[in-house]
Amino acid sequence: MIRIGIDMMGGDYAPLEAIKGVAAFFEGNTNDVHCVLIGNEHVLKNHLLDHSIPEMAYSIVHAPEIIEMHEHPTKALKEKQQSSIAIGFHLLASGKIDGFISAGNTGAMMVGALFSIKAIEGVIRPTIGAYIPREDGSLGLLLDVGLNADCKPENINQFAVLGSLFAKHILKIENPRVGLVNLGEEEGKGNLLAQAAYPLLKENQQIQFIGNIEGRDILVNKADVMVCEGFTGNVVLKLAESIYDLVKRRNIKDEHFERFNFESYGGVPVLGVSKPVIIGHGISQATAFKNMINIACRMMETNLTGKIHDSFTETIQP
Repeated sequence: MIRIGIDMMGGDYAPLEAIKGVAAFFEGNTNDVHCVLIGNEHVLKNHLLDHSIPEMAYSIVHAPEIIEMHEHPTKALKEKQQSSIAIGFHLLASGKIDGFISAGNTGAMMVGALFSIKAIEGVIRPTIGAYIPREDGSLGLLLDVGLNADCKPENINQFAVLGSLFAKHILKIENPRVGLVNLGEEEGKGNLLAQAAYPLLKENQQIQFIGNIEGRDILVNKADVMVCEGFTGNVVLKLAESIYDLVKRRNIKDEHFERFNFESYGGVPVLGVSKPVIIGHGISQATAFKNMINIACRMMETNLTGKIHDSFTETIQP
């Protein structure tokens, strides 16, 4: 049985949207999955009365405290040991759940992931990516998108491996193409980081490196995994999110731009840590929670974490 822990108190619409997401997941899912709902037991039980979730499909772990969005991650985790995020990571580290999902404080989730369950041996820095909807209807993966604002060339090289494994096993892209986000296509272009990362990517036998890609290539099907440091990646991500907001404000109906709605994909996994951790947007609603559970299930069904571990312990040296 897959046991997925969910922070029910994290996010702007907690806990109602999280509960609705769990209910939606079980409506169309017959897999052997058990959801551990972590949050204020009294509040959760009141909401659960209005939603038909099979009683055997979930259990509640009481967490009387909440880490708010504005709180300092490390300080909050230390001082709020009974918060839903802190308890979630305790359950994950002790093996009582197999994966953990939250739309709460992103910083607290990252600190918890790095210090509670650790990075996989050989991974210098874990990374988070973002799904990029492309014009032909397919999805690409951009990483890093904010966890590592400053990087070394070796980090970029490892992001390419992590992203390729995710693209292959979760996005079902058989031989994902890796592109280095740069300001020109020719080898030797870019800042010092890009220039130093290029030869590492070119020599990496674990990936299919196609060379540099430019900003205009990100939304078309040129590379499946697009790597950069988190500063650039976050700027691109926020620009992509603003496209969806702009289209909605102008009441433009277009199938492609509808795919910029993050709700369609749920959250993003922290790649490179030893157990599945998925972080959702603070304004996640039911569809996003349902899809986060689906992603967690796919990660465990494909043993993605194990495949990353094998890849790095066998061939990648920090």
